[in-house]
Amino acid sequence: MKTNLAEAIRNTPQGQEANAILRACVHCGFCTATCPTYQLLGDELDSPRGRIYLIKEVLEGNEVSAKTQLHLDRCLTCRSCESTCPSGVRYGRLVDIGRDIVDKQVNRSVVESAKRSLLNAVIANQSVFKPLLRIGQTVRPLLPPALRGKVPASSKGNATWPDERHDRKMLVLDGCVQPVLAPEINAAAARVLDHIGISLLKAPAAGCCGAVTFHLNKQQDALDYMRRNIDAWWPLVEDGAEAIVMTASGCATMVRDYGHLLVNDAAYAAKAERVTELTRDLSEIISTESGRLQQKLAASPSLEQGEKPRIAFHSPCSLQHGQQIRGKVEAVLRACGYELSAVPEPHLCCGSAGTYSILQETLSQRLLKNKVAALESGQPVAIATANIGCLTHIRSGTQLPVRHWIELLDERLQPIS
Repeated sequence: MKTNLAEAIRNTPQGQEANAILRACVHCGFCTATCPTYQLLGDELDSPRGRIYLIKEVLEGNEVSAKTQLHLDRCLTCRSCESTCPSGVRYGRLVDIGRDIVDKQVNRSVVESAKRSLLNAVIANQSVFKPLLRIGQTVRPLLPPALRGKVPASSKGNATWPDERHDRKMLVLDGCVQPVLAPEINAAAARVLDHIGISLLKAPAAGCCGAVTFHLNKQQDALDYMRRNIDAWWPLVEDGAEAIVMTASGCATMVRDYGHLLVNDAAYAAKAERVTELTRDLSEIISTESGRLQQKLAASPSLEQGEKPRIAFHSPCSLQHGQQIRGKVEAVLRACGYELSAVPEPHLCCGSAGTYSILQETLSQRLLKNKVAALESGQPVAIATANIGCLTHIRSGTQLPVRHWIELLDERLQPIS
């Protein structure tokens, strides 16, 4: 694609990066076939190709309007288009740049600005999110059904954490909402890794990965979250931690990008790159340690009974498109004795997408309805996924149990009482 960026941005790091991405696009349109919003709306400007054109217009100094902002807002940043694109266009990065520039030129309404600021202040800060959620859970039975569905029920899972007892050690990101909504997920990961000789450690000072804040276009604040996490992890990295394990695929996608996002920060660039190198999705760790795991599973009484529950696995966009990881979780679940039901159009987003389910509720609910229908079509007894946002969102639209896949593996490794 030919470009002629405006002089004000042409030679900035942001402009140079955007220009390289734009020039890689050949406008072939393959992306439209896998874009969730284009499938729903049929509007070219709600497809990756259309949004790329809008961003090009903005970068070339043309008029920016609220309409441009709306079409960029409607993007889920699911990055399904990146999996489809034959030219390797880094669309996710381009739309982040486009949104940042557009938001500096187009003022949002007072209500919309307040909503975004409130979401950032609450979701990214556990000290605020936790007490508000507890209040919501307390009054949940009294809420109207439509509102009740938006408040997750209290967690009743097993949050028991094993003692630190192995020479091999890995870090885990606790994150912001997951420890409050589902503390059993990281605990299950710690127990599974403990079975195969790895101690999973928390860095108490680490918090939100920055994804929510970054995608709300408060990018400088998000970079501060990243720096804080690096500072929290660094002593343990220097002490020999093998990896930084992500149990939420959305966080994994963001943390893998620390090296790129902080490349121009002289104080943090090298550390950020090291963090990126050490970051692993939990599925990668479990797959790498599959030999040890198979030994444990072979001795598990839960497998001896011959049960083969049918599970539907929802692969989050951040897993299959953001990290380009496919098939690893499914292989682990099958090895654990689960039967996986077929899921039509597994590449399409469930509609969660961070704060998208709140800011673009109508589109999000349409995507959720389609995703739940696809997941339930194979008549599974439960649904598994790999990201806390997807888990909470899908749970609000189905009567089936929805759990993180590591919990299912943890159960298979536990003795039958």
